[in-house]
Amino acid sequence: MSDENQPTTKQIIIFTVILSFIVSVIGTVLALGILSPLFSADEGYSTPFVFNRPKILEKITETITQKETQERILRQDELVVKVVEEASPAVVSVVATKDVTVIEKFFIDPFGDDPLLKEFFGDDGSGFRIPQFRQKGIEKQEVSSGTGFIISADGLIFTNKHVVADKEASYTVLTNDGKKIPTKVVARDPLQDLAVLKIEGENFSYLKLGDSSQVKIGQTVVAIGNALGEFRNTVSVGVVSGLHRSVVASGAPTGPETLQELIQTDAAINPGNSGGPLLNIKGEVIGMNTAVARGAENIGFAIPINKAKRDLENVKQHGRIIYPFLGVRYVTVNKDLAEKEKLGRDYGVLITGGEAGPAITPGSPAEKADLKEGDIILEINGEKITPEKTLSSLIQKYQVGDEVTLRVFRKDKEMEIKTKLEERK
Repeated sequence: MSDENQPTTKQIIIFTVILSFIVSVIGTVLALGILSPLFSADEGYSTPFVFNRPKILEKITETITQKETQERILRQDELVVKVVEEASPAVVSVVATKDVTVIEKFFIDPFGDDPLLKEFFGDDGSGFRIPQFRQKGIEKQEVSSGTGFIISADGLIFTNKHVVADKEASYTVLTNDGKKIPTKVVARDPLQDLAVLKIEGENFSYLKLGDSSQVKIGQTVVAIGNALGEFRNTVSVGVVSGLHRSVVASGAPTGPETLQELIQTDAAINPGNSGGPLLNIKGEVIGMNTAVARGAENIGFAIPINKAKRDLENVKQHGRIIYPFLGVRYVTVNKDLAEKEKLGRDYGVLITGGEAGPAITPGSPAEKADLKEGDIILEINGEKITPEKTLSSLIQKYQVGDEVTLRVFRKDKEMEIKTKLEERK
């Protein structure tokens, strides 16, 4: 090619400028297409659009918020799945088996060999056959089932006391992988709906126990249990919807039983879930599923796991579950009662007797400390007694043999009385 056909420097510069202009125009058109929602028409200006800074910031914030929400939902879903995968091997079914009398039904001919009646009603007497019942041996049958969860590698299990209430039954644990293992009841809690079981073996999958005192309303929880006694390891997810609830459980074998300081949740707890774990999003057990509210949807209750942890320590130290005992009967004081009876204090508990028994149990720590009927116990070791912090729950924080200081209101005076807690018999 000759030098005459080579572009000059001037031509190159002109071409570059034209190309840059074309690229700039295309970029501007594309940008307007993408960002057009961020611009708005503004009267009084010759240009059709005016840059709208607040709308850009709003759009950017909205986009970021949506992305964060989606990521948070995804992370929570992943956490729930992880919790269930890790916890399920430690959740078991507890099946009660009992010798049950087998009853056979049979029929008799009421007319015997009377030929006249046979002629009238038929030779086989089928016109009148009376059903009768008789015993036909004894066989083992499954009479009930519930849920439990393993809490140690050597096979200790927590469940509800009502799941293993029948002392004449034998119990078997059915693990998540289908194994049937005989179990024995180590201890039944005399006051709470709690029991400790033991299966023989080692290296069992087990759940970590959390701290129920740190539970907050609104936090995510996962319930796992043997729903309806049929569907093993059924999972439900919800939130903690209330704390310090008290309910009367009508299904207890010994009659109605008052359960106090329960965790309320909207995670579905069905019959058969009793004794199963209520887990936080970290996979820690914060409660034991125990009851549902009849006539309501998605209101279930769980015993705080700290109560069960106390039972576990008792079993390890004493081989049984023991409780410290003060020895008073009382009613909770509130403003209405204080005004009505002119008590002088609107909190605490009023020591009073009734049909259930005397106000002060003879020979009890309360009698030894010279507590009187009509006294109002206000505090234990500086902790105020309230409807949320009941006298019973505060006493249960201590061990048998511990000395406690009671702040007592008597005859318009407050005083401090020391006493040593003894074992409840």
